Amino acid sequence: MAVTPVYAIPYVESSDLVANYPGVSESLAEQVEDKLPTYSATAPASPSVGQVWIDSSGSPIGKVWDGSAWTIFSGAGAANFSDTATGTYTDGGIDYKYITYTGSGNLTVTTAGFADVLFIGGGGGGGGARAGGGGAGGYYYIENGYLSAGSLTVTVGAGGAGSAAYGSKGSESKISDFIAVGGGAGGSYGDPRSGVGGSAGGAGGDNSVNGVGSVGVTDQGNKGGDTVAAHIAGGGGGGASAAGSNSASGAIGGAGGGGIANTITGSSVTRAGGGGGAGGTAGAGGAGGGGAGSIFTGSPPGTNGTVNTGGGGGGAGAGTGGSGGSGVVIIRVVV
Repeated sequence: MAVTPVYAIPYVESSDLVANYPGVSESLAEQVEDKLPTYSATAPASPSVGQVWIDSSGSPIGKVWDGSAWTIFSGAGAANFSDTATGTYTDGGIDYKYITYTGSGNLTVTTAGFADVLFIGGGGGGGGARAGGGGAGGYYYIENGYLSAGSLTVTVGAGGAGSAAYGSKGSESKISDFIAVGGGAGGSYGDPRSGVGGSAGGAGGDNSVNGVGSVGVTDQGNKGGDTVAAHIAGGGGGGASAAGSNSASGAIGGAGGGGIANTITGSSVTRAGGGGGAGGTAGAGGAGGGGAGSIFTGSPPGTNGTVNTGGGGGGAGAGTGGSGGSGVVIIRVVV
């Protein structure tokens, strides 16, 4: 008899094929049945090449076994949204439209399906007093991520505040279960630690304690730079593509780690650079919006990270560290 699974595609079981068609062997019937979709929250055991599985652990997603891994089944098609697009372009003969969120809002998905999404968390704030630079906001790029239909909340993370002491961590950017964490804060004199974030903040300079930059969140950022007590200067904040540089002898602040270039809008833009550490010679901000550190003389503030890049704020020599740059969320679909 016909069997109708949860996903509403009726089919016959192998035993019925044999009963109704005596010429069909049980072996052949089982091979036919094996190619029919399976709807479950866990992957089928010992799958065969070409077997289809509807993963119901979240929003249902079709996947096919290619012999070594489950890959997303392309039959779902591209997602679509009804909100006004920020821009459109053609690349490689494919037409795209995209929408950029520089602040939190809602995305109206009219057709469920696949989209490319770039998330950048808010950058970490730089510390004050021989301080380390703030870490860049988390960098998270998804190709063919599945978006369900409906109104989806888009959160764009704010940058962490700079401080005359220890900086503040940046905030996360997200849609649904996709999250880019905020950047770690820069350490300061007397508190040389650095905060964990998408990329970690650089350690602050201290003439009696070595500071170690924390490790960034896996696949979203990199380690903050270390500082040696004798160097006094702060380490650079980690960036999306590289760790922050360590301080160097002669009170030289570490440079912020570099960000990553992405062409989701049709043009190459680099984002998520770490903030530079303070020093007698200040560390440069990392490419991708990282703010530069400041020098010791005259108490100038660290430079702020660039808005909507997730850049870390620069550490200050004796004043207030720069604030981290806010993050951004960009969604692209095929039209």
